[in-house]
Amino acid sequence: MDNLPPEKIFKSYDIRGIYPAEINEDFAIPITRAVYKLLQIQLGTNEPLTIAVGRDMRLSSPAIFKAVTKTLVQLGVKVIDLGIVSTPTFYFAVFKHKYDGGLQITASHNPKEYNGIKIVRIAQTGLIKIGKSTGMDDIKRIAIESMDLAEASGGIITKKEGVVTEEVKNALRIAGNPKLKKFKVVADAANALGALYIEELFKHIPGELIKMNFELDGTFPVHQADPLQKETLVGLQKRVVSERADLGLAPDGDGDRLFFVDEKGEIVSPSIITAIVAKELLKKHKGAKILADIRYIMTPKKIVEELGGTFVITKVGHAFITEKMHETGSIFAGESSAHYFFKETGNAESQLPIILTVFKVMTREGKNLSEIVRNLKRSHESGEYNFEVKNAREVMEAIKQEFPQGEISELDGVAITFADWRLSLRSSNTEPLLRLNIEADISGEIESKKEKVIGLIKKHAVFNK
Repeated sequence: MDNLPPEKIFKSYDIRGIYPAEINEDFAIPITRAVYKLLQIQLGTNEPLTIAVGRDMRLSSPAIFKAVTKTLVQLGVKVIDLGIVSTPTFYFAVFKHKYDGGLQITASHNPKEYNGIKIVRIAQTGLIKIGKSTGMDDIKRIAIESMDLAEASGGIITKKEGVVTEEVKNALRIAGNPKLKKFKVVADAANALGALYIEELFKHIPGELIKMNFELDGTFPVHQADPLQKETLVGLQKRVVSERADLGLAPDGDGDRLFFVDEKGEIVSPSIITAIVAKELLKKHKGAKILADIRYIMTPKKIVEELGGTFVITKVGHAFITEKMHETGSIFAGESSAHYFFKETGNAESQLPIILTVFKVMTREGKNLSEIVRNLKRSHESGEYNFEVKNAREVMEAIKQEFPQGEISELDGVAITFADWRLSLRSSNTEPLLRLNIEADISGEIESKKEKVIGLIKKHAVFNK
């Protein structure tokens, strides 16, 4: 049937594709019906549910939002319209108000022609993100089969106001309602959703906020909202230095990732931010579990173990990390792509407590961010190298054979650890790429190791033309 969505938009973490060819308001109808059926099954009820729906500022989001909410109302759902909100704000609303589930219409950091849907449901221990291991294949099957669902009466849409203010107040509570120094902060929101929670935060704390690209614009007129692409941070880095600011902030398109720039204009590694927050949390929660993904672990692992915490390594991917937090009872997780997760926010991303914790540490220690980073840094990191190859599995097997003396993990791709350095080689969950990350002990060097591993990859790879 022409109105059925293509299978390829059902990803490991969410639903995502190009509008209107791969995702549109017509495809949204069977997808929404499939999501609703899955939520009923997982929650063990045939009764109408209460479901929150948020959206980003993309030009296609209003049409998809209308199709999603209309479909839910026809199914008898009490729809909570969150309006235009960041993904962390969406997660917070579902968790705080214990809605049965939620759909966030967003394509995160992808270019303007994309759109998508992130899906969560409530659980006793927080939020369950619907991904590959938690029901995405079932949604795909139900949507493509176009399973009939009985319509029901009683469906309504209720607007929910003030969620961002609630989120800020909750973040202040998580951070211990700290008394903060008045910092000068430059933030580049890339015309996207991080602008909403950053602007609200500065209504509640002292400080000077210098705003770059805060007008919501789904065409992303200045640059793509993806701080993993270092070129998107250049303007922010220069502005931090020229303004003599204390630091810079760069959220991604839907606000669930956040990069920091120090007062010298240098990008701060997310593994360092993970270490800063872990150190603060372990003061209060002795021996607690802290998670980090497999790409860069040396700095956070050493900090966590120095403070008596338990360090747990996870697969890459926000849905996998939230799932691992449920499984382990961890209080916090940091990902190398700058997703940060708190048990107190339902095991979902929340960037506001991250910002507040960094401000809190800078206030208490009376140090610049660069000094704090220097004191915590335990390793050198290569940055990520991507290879478009046809034989990713064969390359990973070959690399294993090239380094038989290392400690091998196949939790996510292949990671090989030595006494003073390690490598992580894995296939992307979102793109047809083989990704390489290398780190070395702070007293060692990384360049020769990087060149050797890249040379071996090129030796064994069959590259896409």
